Amino acid sequence: MKTGVRALIRDVEYYLPEGTLSDAALKQMFPDWPIEKMAAMTGVENRHISGPDEFASDLAVKAAEKLFANGRVKPGDIDFVILCTMCPDYQFPATACLVQKRLGIPTTCGAFDFNMGCSGYIYGLGLAKALIETGQAANVLFIASEVLTKILRKDDKSVQTIFGDGAAATWIGATVADEDFIGPFDYGTDGSIETMGALAGGARGVAKWIGNQPWSPEYAAYMNGTKVFNFALGAVPLTIRRALDKAGLDANDIDLFVFHQANRFMMEHLRKRMNIPAENFSVQMAFCGNTVSPTIPIALTEERKAGKLRDGMRLLLCGFGVGHSWGSVVVKWSPSLA
Repeated sequence: MKTGVRALIRDVEYYLPEGTLSDAALKQMFPDWPIEKMAAMTGVENRHISGPDEFASDLAVKAAEKLFANGRVKPGDIDFVILCTMCPDYQFPATACLVQKRLGIPTTCGAFDFNMGCSGYIYGLGLAKALIETGQAANVLFIASEVLTKILRKDDKSVQTIFGDGAAATWIGATVADEDFIGPFDYGTDGSIETMGALAGGARGVAKWIGNQPWSPEYAAYMNGTKVFNFALGAVPLTIRRALDKAGLDANDIDLFVFHQANRFMMEHLRKRMNIPAENFSVQMAFCGNTVSPTIPIALTEERKAGKLRDGMRLLLCGFGVGHSWGSVVVKWSPSLA
């Protein structure tokens, strides 16, 4: 491979709102429901819930501020902001634009939102790589921020047990090298709104509407867990196999698999189906639940803090879910590369 500009993940951080919903609180909400049994299946013990006046832009800013506090990158270094969310503050302007201004990032940067839900982190890495390796940017701030609990039915046990709010900020920078640090990718889509969706409004507007009106199915997020599970069983092994084939690698060449943290039952089923050793498989959701697009970078941050990520390790990241979309990417973890 010729020497050239390559994109790589340089740093990652996350922020969780202060409000929480524990299993104990759920048991009070649904006293006749087997919370302990559900917790064993989902792998979730606690969820972080955004406050009444806390939305995607607010969580995104706090995640980015934690990233900047590490001292490796400053707002003035950023020349592009990408924000993935299913729950934008408004229909327009883009939430990324709100975040750019609040963080004091130069007005010479580009900024846009995209909406891909559970597979969003993979798609965002692809976008950041393209911007950097075509010379359009040198330092991309990629934020995944979700406040899905704003539009969950309060009486829907199936979603209340799983989902939480959160945001994660990733700094993707440019380096000169003769190898890829992000890629190859595998993507796929089999569009569906029957499995999971929310068919009206942005989060800030919907939350205000819900506060003054009875619940309406068209405003609340919904999920068919059985269909999501069946979809994942079919799509995930295939996308991982294709990504590995494109990289010329075998599963044994991967040091750590980091999947979208959907729920423990699904993840364990996938892990065993693909014969992935437990020690090479990241599970980081007990403390925060399924935060949708931020789950993978939250897991990466936790693995880094635990000292389990070392320069040169090969990772396989895989996202799957909303819209029946999926994506996988091979990543070489080298954040300390000059």
